[in-house]
Amino acid sequence: METIHKIGRRKTSVARIYLSEGKGEVQVNGKKANDYFTTAQLLYKLNQPFLLTDTEGSYDVKVNVLGGGITGQAEAIRLAISRALCHIDIEHRAVLKPEGLLTRDPRMVERKKFGQKKARKKFQFSKR
Repeated sequence: METIHKIGRRKTSVARIYLSEGKGEVQVNGKKANDYFTTAQLLYKLNQPFLLTDTEGSYDVKVNVLGGGITGQAEAIRLAISRALCHIDIEHRAVLKPEGLLTRDPRMVERKKFGQKKARKKFQFSKR
């Protein structure tokens, strides 16, 4: 099996993954996933596509991720891994699609408008 290259995005994070057969090692920006993502919740997000498709421990993943915070980065990696697993076997799509792992989350930070404090918040109004 050749190496599969896929891209996942979330907010301002962009994750490029390279999936190949192996022992289940995940490298994020040259570090092990356990060192890069400190909380168990973020590590679960990384492994979720593998857990749902019963393929954990059978693929090595090398990830280059940039932009955003660690939660957005973890979700971008999760989307890229899900896309790669669907590329390997189309039957994985039936498991991943209902869980929402193949949907690109479009929510972004709303821009700040001029004449206002933030995107929606206004300066205090003074009648007199």
